[in-house]
Amino acid sequence: MLRNREIQLYMLVFIAITLTAIVAAIVLFSAHVALFVFVTAALLILCSLLFTKWRYNEIAKLSGYLRRITSGDYSLDLRDNHEGELSILKSDIYKVTLKLSEHSSLLQQDKVKLTNAISDISHQLKTPLTSMMVMADLLGDTKLEDSKRVEFTENIRVQLERIEWLVSSLLKLSKMDAGTVPFKKDTVYVAELVERAIQPVLVPMDVKQLTLHITGDKEVSFIGDFNWSTEALINIFKNCVEHTEDSGEISISFSENTLFTQIIISDNGKGIPKEDLPYIFKRFYKGKNAGEESIGIGLAMAYSIIKSQQGDFEVRSEISKGTQFFIKFYKRVI
Repeated sequence: MLRNREIQLYMLVFIAITLTAIVAAIVLFSAHVALFVFVTAALLILCSLLFTKWRYNEIAKLSGYLRRITSGDYSLDLRDNHEGELSILKSDIYKVTLKLSEHSSLLQQDKVKLTNAISDISHQLKTPLTSMMVMADLLGDTKLEDSKRVEFTENIRVQLERIEWLVSSLLKLSKMDAGTVPFKKDTVYVAELVERAIQPVLVPMDVKQLTLHITGDKEVSFIGDFNWSTEALINIFKNCVEHTEDSGEISISFSENTLFTQIIISDNGKGIPKEDLPYIFKRFYKGKNAGEESIGIGLAMAYSIIKSQQGDFEVRSEISKGTQFFIKFYKRVI
């Protein structure tokens, strides 16, 4: 402490003032008065030094705390119940520590999500890539029949389309996880939304001779993003078509009230086993009735899109009786 230039200057000034006061007391009054001035000044200097030393010790403790925080120790609690500048400083440091702890926790979660995403992508790409490598080797055989060559080439094209869809879907999900998807807040008419979303599955529905029923007022609407909502419904429709037997039925109804707009999509297909229901919105989860080509990402994407627009998504199902998807877009989030 005494090596500090500020303290040295402070002591020199204090001593100079004390000596001046002692000399003035001798000249103007007496030696007794000068002695009193000397003792008083000495006590003041001692108290000042003790107080300064205490403050320096407190500052040294704070420096130690900051070094520990820098090294990643966020478990410190510097708060006290006293008043004063040091207490305010401790409180501010504690608040900063909490913020750093929260950011550290979020970064750790992001690392875990990134690791899981990379693991999921690697796992999902491994099968089609292995299949394409085998077929590519077979295509190199000059004695391969033309019919087989056409078959393998078509299979490679199908696998490439699957990989493209998978990567595109995972990128969309990653953007939603990161909160970087700018969802629009436009007026979306459900009739137009259903009409757009049903287009990609009309051909497979026609192949399986499925009957489609749509009921709802054309004026039913909600505030949301038309394109992303279309993406969500497409994935739900694909799931319904995949799990509905030939000559089955798919029904779509929509309505609205003062609280929310509701869309109900139902089929009379295989249904979802009760033990699978809690997990159907998890990525890459494949239930007992999932098809061989199912990846287990469609409903997870639909769920993320609907939830990102402050909506609600619920599924009810019974084996051999079908499945119902309930979607709600609330008028006002409370």
